[in-house]
Amino acid sequence: MRLKDDHMQNGQLKPAYNTQISTEEQFITHYSIHQTSTDTTTLEDHLDSFEDQYNRQSDVVVADAGYGSEENYEMLESKNIEGYVKYNYFHKEQKRNQRNNPFLLQNLYYHKEQDFYVCPMGQKMEFAGKGIRKSTNGYSSRVSYYRAERCEGCPLRGQCHKAQGNRIIEVNHRLNELKTRARERLTSETGKYHRSKRPIEVEAVFGQMKSNNRFNRLTMRGLEKVDIEFALMCIGHNLRKWSKKLLKTTSSGPNNEPKYNNPLIYDPKWINYCYQPLVAE
Repeated sequence: MRLKDDHMQNGQLKPAYNTQISTEEQFITHYSIHQTSTDTTTLEDHLDSFEDQYNRQSDVVVADAGYGSEENYEMLESKNIEGYVKYNYFHKEQKRNQRNNPFLLQNLYYHKEQDFYVCPMGQKMEFAGKGIRKSTNGYSSRVSYYRAERCEGCPLRGQCHKAQGNRIIEVNHRLNELKTRARERLTSETGKYHRSKRPIEVEAVFGQMKSNNRFNRLTMRGLEKVDIEFALMCIGHNLRKWSKKLLKTTSSGPNNEPKYNNPLIYDPKWINYCYQPLVAE
């Protein structure tokens, strides 16, 4: 699997597994091991195995932009999961220079009834056909093409596009619709809360495992052995976390003897905070 580039910056393929976890209150509630370098393709399998394990599904899933895709948004809706999943350029599109750039596709005027776009010079970009894009999972996305008619001699052409002929844009209307819903959720008060908590949840857990516990590489070979090794690391993390929580709930009893309060009852809200690093063998 492909890891993040090392100091050589040569993009070489490295043997590794893609580990995924779900957390709540920094407890690992579920994990899964994948033999793919792309996060996007792991979310559905991860949630399915979560459901097999607990015989129920999460009500809310929070994840970063690595999981944002048409396929995953459709999957979350089909499972009636409230997803707070970012997409590529979510943060970038919030910046003023992006919102005020008239040449960007997302800023072009679109006439939905007559199905055409308008370029910055006011020229219509008529519908030119449809196409299909397939993901590595075999998911098919339908895209539409729109073409300008007279880019030659346009004074804005150099800023608008670099193609030799007329400008052609590719639009996935369904994905744009799903992104709009995702944006509304992410920018709501609840969405801001989940977005602020996600790094504290999963990234802190992996930081503890990798830095504090020095678990930087898998020592086993083969998917079955790697699964067991990572499971033991997750159990160890949860036990350490649990013991610290128990110590915080102690009080003094008779003769200053330690008196433990009632054991903590873990009441999950069934919120998955998903994140992954690539852990090499």
